[in-house]
Amino acid sequence: MTLPLHGQAAVDQLLEILDLKQVDAATFVGESPQTGAQRVFGGQVAGQALVAAGRTVDPARFVHSLHGYFVRPGDPTEPIRFTVETIRDGRSFSVRRSTAQQHGRTIFFMSASFQVLEEGLDHFLPAPVGVPGPGEVPTMADWVRKYPSRAGIFASSPQAIDVRYVGWPGWVPPGDRVASDEQRVWMRIDGKLPDDPLIHACALTYASDLSLLDSVLSVHGEVWGPGGVIGASLDHALWLHRPFRADEWFLYDCTSPSASGSRGLATGRMFTEDGRHIASAVQEGLLRRVGERK
Repeated sequence: MTLPLHGQAAVDQLLEILDLKQVDAATFVGESPQTGAQRVFGGQVAGQALVAAGRTVDPARFVHSLHGYFVRPGDPTEPIRFTVETIRDGRSFSVRRSTAQQHGRTIFFMSASFQVLEEGLDHFLPAPVGVPGPGEVPTMADWVRKYPSRAGIFASSPQAIDVRYVGWPGWVPPGDRVASDEQRVWMRIDGKLPDDPLIHACALTYASDLSLLDSVLSVHGEVWGPGGVIGASLDHALWLHRPFRADEWFLYDCTSPSASGSRGLATGRMFTEDGRHIASAVQEGLLRRVGERK
C-alpha cells in the first residue's frame, strides 16, 4: 500500500494543485490529486478559483472577501477550466468573478473582492479562552489509529494540512461523539509556503472548507458516514481581516446557529495563537441521513 504524502512533500503537491496553467489572460486550468475520492474537495476548487481571480489583479491589491456556490460535484479525473471575468477595477477595489467548469458545465463559481492597503478603525472580539494549544490535543494520525475503519479518505489522502481537533472529529463511530455547541480545530499548512500573500489566502480558503460543517453535526452529537449523515457544501463565504501566514497555527472556532430543511448553517472564526482574528467563514451545507432518498 502506498502511504499518503505528509509534511513538506504534501505541501509541495498542494502548491502544484494551486499553480494553475494559464491559457490566456482570463482562462486557467487546474488539476486534482488522484486519491480515489469520488468528487473534488470543495476547498480545492475554491482555492483554485481564487488563484485564477488573483492572477488577474494588481499584486498590490489583496483579497479581503469571497463568496462561492458549489453547483455540481467536480470530477477529480478531469482538469478544471477556470474563466475569470473582470467586474470592476476602481481606485481602491477590484472585483472578479471566477467560474469553474468541467464537461462544459459549471461546477462552482465565485465572486472575490481585492483592496489596496488602507488604515482605519481596528477592533475584534477576543478569541475563546481556555482552549488547549495545538501541542496538547491529538493529531490526525492519533485519530486514524484509534478509528482506522472510519478514517476513510483521511487515511489515504495527502496530508498538507495539520489538523488537530480540540474535541471529537465528525467521522468517529455513531455514539462516540459527545454533543457540543462548538467545534474547535487547530490548523496549519504542514510545511513552508512561499511569502506571496495570495498563496496564503488560497491555502486558507482550501483549509476553511475542512471541519466547518462538522459544527452542525456537533450540536446533535451526530457523525458523518454509516449510521450518521452524508453532506455536501452548498455555498461558502470567507472574509480575510488581517495579515497572516497559513503555515502558522490558527484556531478555527466554529458554531452552527441553525439547521432545518436538510440544510445546516455553520460559522467560523480563525485566530492566530496570539489571539488575532484573521478571518471569518460562513457555509451552508446539505445534510441527509445515510440511506435517505436523494
